[in-house]
Amino acid sequence: MKKFTSYLTEQKNTHMEHLEDAVLNGGVQGTRDAINLLRSLRDMLSGHSDAAVNVTVKWDGAPAVFAGIDPEDGKFFVAKKGLFNKEPKMYKSNADIDADTTGDLAAKLKVALKYFPELGITNGLYQGDFLFEKKDLKTETIDGEKMVTFHPNTIVYAVPFNSQLGRTIRASKVGIVWHTTYTGTSIKDMKANFGQDIASKFKATRNVFSTDATFQDVSGNATFTEKENKEITTLLSNAGKVFRQLDAKTLNGISDDALLLQKVKTHYNTKVRAGERITNVRNHVRDLVNYITSFYAKEEEKRKSEKGKLAQRTKRDEVLKFFSNANVRHLQNIFLMMNYIIAAKEMVIKKMDQANNVGTFLKTTSGFKVTSPEGYVGIDRNGDALKLVDRMEFSKSNFDPEIIKGWQR
Repeated sequence: MKKFTSYLTEQKNTHMEHLEDAVLNGGVQGTRDAINLLRSLRDMLSGHSDAAVNVTVKWDGAPAVFAGIDPEDGKFFVAKKGLFNKEPKMYKSNADIDADTTGDLAAKLKVALKYFPELGITNGLYQGDFLFEKKDLKTETIDGEKMVTFHPNTIVYAVPFNSQLGRTIRASKVGIVWHTTYTGTSIKDMKANFGQDIASKFKATRNVFSTDATFQDVSGNATFTEKENKEITTLLSNAGKVFRQLDAKTLNGISDDALLLQKVKTHYNTKVRAGERITNVRNHVRDLVNYITSFYAKEEEKRKSEKGKLAQRTKRDEVLKFFSNANVRHLQNIFLMMNYIIAAKEMVIKKMDQANNVGTFLKTTSGFKVTSPEGYVGIDRNGDALKLVDRMEFSKSNFDPEIIKGWQR
């Protein structure tokens, strides 16, 4: 079985998984990672942590941008996620950018290429989320207060216009939030290091608003009360009890079977996008079986030859072999355990939201609506990272036609 730690390393930081999905992706080890990370976060937020737990704020920036020095020729470059293709795509000139991209993406990469060298990057590779270029900054009045805002994706970020932070942002040409460093002697061999102190290592420049995603309780409010600590401890204890009763072969059987894993996660994500919580795990597993059966029936209809139809029926039967009576019972308990993990995760998110010092809003057709930050990334003592996002809320915002996105004019 592929260990969850190796799964993260191989994926670089081009796609990071949700905390609860570690159960499905990583089997026994992934589940242990998720529960242990939540325990560490509980201890941190209760003031009882015996070792630091790194947490970064997940900014809703776009696009993802890489900047660094090409170890082969020593030249500065910027890149998008194509950097980790078999043939790495790096942009060392505007001509490089024009040859591979167009439109707003090309414009943002050119701004990054022009101003990021002022940060004094002399070695290494860094990844961040693009927040704004000068033309993206707006002046808005929200709840009677004058704000400077930027709207890179779904969330609108707002800072008091005349505050020190507001003046810094207004004076800059580009904004970036850094969250990952990479080490290695070549691009293809580089490994991600999450939750690093990055921006403080760079030179200060008026043209670049450069900040870290590192979580800081600037308000002093992100601490669990005794009652809250007891509540989250109960949730984690319940998750642990279910975990100990699960059959390891069943749990690992999902993560080890790529086709089954895809179907389980796809069906699960349809519930997330619809904003539906899994309140009845028995019905959810039954619906999962029906979804798989229906999926392959539709695939079979698309095939014209009997050979093609048979291939789809064979795939269906191969996937459905997993759903023995014993496995169905264990699968129900897996989703029950995930519910406990999600409830504990949402308590952590709610508490950390109280430390936010930058206003976060949704822009609707009728005005601004207060919202929470997109979420956080927890990095455990092994350096492994998982997303902590209120998926129901954020997914709803992403798909709600009443909410205006940053790319919509």
